[in-house]
Formats: sequence, structure tokens, C-alpha cells
Amino acid sequence: MALLEVKDMTQYFGGLCAVTDFSVTFAGGELMGLIGPNGAGKTTVFNLISGFYQPSRGDIVFKGKNTRGLKPHKVTGLGIARTFQNIRLWFDMSVLDNILVSQYYHLGYSLWDCFLRSNRYLRRETEMRAWAMEILEALDLAQFADELPGNLPYGIQRRVEIARALSTKPDLLMLDEPAAGLNSSDVEGLIKLIAWIHKEFKLSIWMIEHQMDVVMSLCTWIKVIDFGATIAEGTPKEIRENPVVIKAYLGDDAI
Repeated sequence: MALLEVKDMTQYFGGLCAVTDFSVTFAGGELMGLIGPNGAGKTTVFNLISGFYQPSRGDIVFKGKNTRGLKPHKVTGLGIARTFQNIRLWFDMSVLDNILVSQYYHLGYSLWDCFLRSNRYLRRETEMRAWAMEILEALDLAQFADELPGNLPYGIQRRVEIARALSTKPDLLMLDEPAAGLNSSDVEGLIKLIAWIHKEFKLSIWMIEHQMDVVMSLCTWIKVIDFGATIAEGTPKEIRENPVVIKAYLGDDAI
């Protein structure tokens, strides 16, 4: 059984078709890229799979379960986590609390347990705090646990967002332009971080990225979309040399 199987996923916004017959399969353990010019529909694909949008037609099957109609927190509970092109942290909460909040779907205790401070509540709170600190330590963020994210450099905020996604214990991690806004040294660090996460956590990673050096150095398979339609897929070498992809990015004169 495939980890993720998307079949002919299509999305309309009024009369505009944003994504057309999109299909992809993750067996498990891949590091795959999704690229295309601005406005191609890449983030719409991620929004559909993570439950922020519901497809107009087509199926999204994750670990054998059709996720159509599920809310984002339900999709996350199944094992799909994501980051966003524009960082979405809670800036009035500490870094540690940002990580803790992301685990609410796995709380395992009731509202009454919380009010009564039952043994179950105390045990789970201790376990979640320990797991949150473990994730922060793994990503070299433990020293920022009590800081507000807004006080941290942009590159560190990106790592915090990735840490928050990892704290949900996903089987599929979706990264939406993780290198956006980073300087060259931060990009180098990001490439190493993503490669390490892929190896250490043994999960599938699917990333949208405009910086081709990031995609080409990390991904073993790349899918390219333009105007919502898939125009190519293959290895980094095949994509780099594909005339249809070159035309989509650079225009007819580039051929």
C-alpha cells in the first residue's frame, strides 16, 4: 500500500482551474520536489493535500484512507505535517509552547483530566514536554526554548517551524519554499538540515522550492507543474535538460 496516492486531483476557484488532473504516489521514504513558475498551482496542491482546500474532483488517499472532507487537524493526525511559504508561528508564545501546541491532537486526556489535574494529564504533559525538548535539541534549538519567535533571526524561525511540524511525528513532511527569505549561508545550512531530517527521521519529504540548487541537491524525483497542469517529472538531470521545463521558466527564446 502506498503511503500517499493522489489520483486526478482537480481544483476550481469559480471559473478558474487552478490544478488539473494532478496525480502522485509516495511509496514511503522519498525526498521529492514540486516546482514550477510563480502561480503554477504548487501551494494549491499542498493546501488540497493538507486539508485547507477540498478538491473539486479526484481522490487523496493517505495510508489507505481517503482524506477528502477531512479538516487540516484531522489530516495532521493521520501523519501529514507541513510548513508554509510565509512563516506561521505564534509570535506571542515561546518557542517551546509553539512546539507543545502542535501536539494537541495527540493529547490523550479529556477536559476533565485537565481540570482535575489527573495522573493521566500530568503524565501526558510530562511526556509531551520531554518530546518537544527532544525535537528542539535535535534541531539545535533548545537554547531558544523560552524565547519568543519574533526575537529570533529569520533563519532560526524557519527551523522552529520545521521543528513544530516534526513534533507531530509525521510520515510525510511537506515543506513550502523552506529557503524563502534565507541568505546564502542559511540556505546551505537548510540543505544539510533537510538531508539530515530525511535520514534521521526516516520519513517522506515533499518540498516546493524556487531555489533550484536546493531542489537539485536534495531531491531524487521532481514533478513540474505550470498553469495547474503537470508538464514533466523525472530525475534532477532529466528535469534540468527538459525543453518543456526550460520553456515554462524562461520562455520560447530559451529553446
